Amino acid sequence: MSELPAPFRWSGDHITADLPGGHVLFTTRRGGVSHPPYDSLNLGPWTEDDAASVDANRAAVTRLVGRPIASARQVHGTAVVSIDARPGRAADPRQDPPEADALVTDRPDVAVAVLAADCLPILVLGHGAVAAAHAGWRGLAAGVVDVAVESVRDAQVADHAPMVAVIGPGAGGCCYEVGDEVREAFAEHGDAVRDGRRIDLKAIAAERLRDAGVATVHDVGLCTLCAPAGMLFSHRRDGGTTGRQMGIAWRT
Repeated sequence: MSELPAPFRWSGDHITADLPGGHVLFTTRRGGVSHPPYDSLNLGPWTEDDAASVDANRAAVTRLVGRPIASARQVHGTAVVSIDARPGRAADPRQDPPEADALVTDRPDVAVAVLAADCLPILVLGHGAVAAAHAGWRGLAAGVVDVAVESVRDAQVADHAPMVAVIGPGAGGCCYEVGDEVREAFAEHGDAVRDGRRIDLKAIAAERLRDAGVATVHDVGLCTLCAPAGMLFSHRRDGGTTGRQMGIAWRT
């Protein structure tokens, strides 16, 4: 097991942290029932994995979290779904889920989650509300981080309560090579986030979270591209045929 920075810790096969306002969990690819190349805890219902295996994996994670997990069909955009009056619609990915890349809830009995396999799973916790955002480079450039933070700000019970954000496992600046289109999308961030053809999406996300008013930002410090292949799924490393892990947040 890799050593994790505070406040993260290993809980069995997965990464967790207790934070002001809630809990977060980042799954790994370990501990499920899926067969190669999706071995073993694939949580992505839109992969070519056996549907029954994905359902069993998601049920196991739901039991671990102890409440329904709301998710959406991610499209690399900035739409946000509020989990309030109709939590079931977003909680079941096989029942015509909404297209969205961020979810927010003020309910203590529902968790919100995003799927990832190189894109960044970003979780935002406020006073009485939590959000999950899926941030690939397109969503990050379009402002999904700002949308997630604003959704928590609108849903929390205290207008100016400090927020905390966590950035989960994703493609790191050590490995994420990009073309001109991506570099141009983040030109405003300057050379601090670039190293040759590599770009640091995690540094960009952290900067945007702070600019949006998040008081504290934590990074789990794991790159999906260069972490052990048996630990995390990576779409790029695995040639596009791989599973998905989850970033999950819920209120205390």
